[in-house]
Amino acid sequence: MAVPKRKMSRSNTRHRRSQWKAAVPTLVECNSCHEPKQQHIACPSCGTYNRRQVLEV
Repeated sequence: MAVPKRKMSRSNTRHRRSQWKAAVPTLVECNSCHEPKQQHIACPSCGTYNRRQVLEV
């Protein structure tokens, strides 16, 4: 198993971790109610997915 030869400094560790960012979820318009919703997920406001009613709202 690979083990680091030397301890990585706090500055280098934080510089490496600074690139870890949370991505903003992509929102699309619902086909039936035109509300913003996440892709590939049933619409939370009207309950449709792929132009079919899948949730009772």
